[in-house]
Amino acid sequence: MRLLVVDDDLDLCFMLRDLFQESGFSVDFETDGSCAVARLQSQPYDLLILDVVLPGSSGFEILRQLRRSSRLPVLMLTGKTGRLDRVMGFELGADDYVSKPFYPDELLAHVRAILRRASPLAAAPDALQVGDLTLSPGNRNAFYHGQELGLTAMECDILEQLMRSCGRVVSRDQLSLHLYNRESSPFDRSIDTHVSRIRRKMGEAGELIVSVRGIGYQLRYQRESAAT
Repeated sequence: MRLLVVDDDLDLCFMLRDLFQESGFSVDFETDGSCAVARLQSQPYDLLILDVVLPGSSGFEILRQLRRSSRLPVLMLTGKTGRLDRVMGFELGADDYVSKPFYPDELLAHVRAILRRASPLAAAPDALQVGDLTLSPGNRNAFYHGQELGLTAMECDILEQLMRSCGRVVSRDQLSLHLYNRESSPFDRSIDTHVSRIRRKMGEAGELIVSVRGIGYQLRYQRESAAT
């Protein structure tokens, strides 16, 4: 697996390179945002680990450009951990968000979890279908009325859980345990942000995913009629 670390702290880049190489990863790093964009355009990677505050181009700008053409998994690793910063990262398509300072073993766990989700072997290859909504877990492609939705790996995982439990409520704790191996926190709105992005990408069909106040989410078989 090839990782690209983008952070303007050179000492941290060396530390992360050693950490990941010891765990069997191939690692490159960039300390300038513009150089990182050029590298991403010329070389393939399995995961991008991205800071927010960078010279050249900010991490948010890099993520915005990347999501125009790529579903490369992105982990934001940054000291900008305010609620609005986290929401911005997820809204732009980040898969996960880890705060600085961090524990190395916890960061490794996040990286491995993202790569498992992104792997084409991570899920059963059989396609799931609910009405006109189709999801292929094996290659992380989702379609509505034959139109690809362009979901990230994290969004596909959430949609898969909702489709497999279609008609039943899936709690935030269930989703958090599946995605992050931990129960949800009342202060962590990352799952809600991902669901909001899925709804938006589904257009009018996003109404099929309904919020169950205080519990979680439910995928309905079809929209309820106005008379219901």
